[in-house]
Amino acid sequence: MTTDGTEFERLAEIMRRLRGPGGCPWDAEQTHESLKRYLLEEAYEVIEAIDAGSPAMLKEELGDLVLQPVFHAVIAEERGEFTMAEVLAAISDKLVFRHPHVFGDQVIRTSEEQIENWERIKQKEKGAERKSALAGVPPHLPALLKAQKVTEKAARVGFDWSRIDEVFAKVMEELHEFEETMLAADQQRMEAELGDLLFAIVNLGRFLSLNPEEALRKTIDRFTRRFSHIEESLHARGTGLKEATLDEMEQLWDEAKRLERRESGSGGDKS
Repeated sequence: MTTDGTEFERLAEIMRRLRGPGGCPWDAEQTHESLKRYLLEEAYEVIEAIDAGSPAMLKEELGDLVLQPVFHAVIAEERGEFTMAEVLAAISDKLVFRHPHVFGDQVIRTSEEQIENWERIKQKEKGAERKSALAGVPPHLPALLKAQKVTEKAARVGFDWSRIDEVFAKVMEELHEFEETMLAADQQRMEAELGDLLFAIVNLGRFLSLNPEEALRKTIDRFTRRFSHIEESLHARGTGLKEATLDEMEQLWDEAKRLERRESGSGGDKS
């Protein structure tokens, strides 16, 4: 029976062969830059597999995702920068160092205490490099996720509301300000106020322990499914979107919602 380590080394060796003499021209041409898109794509496909609830699909997609860091490590190895073994050693050392309550004698009782301790340890590791409480948020994160990370960091140093009604009031305040800019027809101000409104909604989600990126992604999925129902139903009638009236499409939209509730066995999700 093969071990995880054996299979991992086999994967690295296959990648070395693919990039070596007599290997695959496409693999040999890749760089860290050219592979960035695939790293993101594979991560999102893992999320899709998790949502699908399919262990077989998740196993396959996790394999595709694991290939990406191996690919990058082999490229770095060829350049004499670092090896896959050094990557694994670094993350193992980091995990041990950042969990002193597991691998040491520190006492931590809750996940909230661990998050605070994790941030303190990271700050100590970075030393003088961390000049802001908001430092360490990856610049290329999707905007909603980045907003959540930024507000989480601000909240950890006390820059936060104390009650949910205060957060909700802020959302309504930003909504009214956006409405005022719409009446003024000022495009630049509208963009700024729309950003403020979205940021306030992210804060509301964070305060309620809701992930705004995940919430919006699921809403997009629901919209796509329901819109597909409209298209398929119209096609079955021998017509299409351009021929249908808005009333017809709205009726089919409501029908799609009813079907979803029936399939889920609940009366929830009125959106």
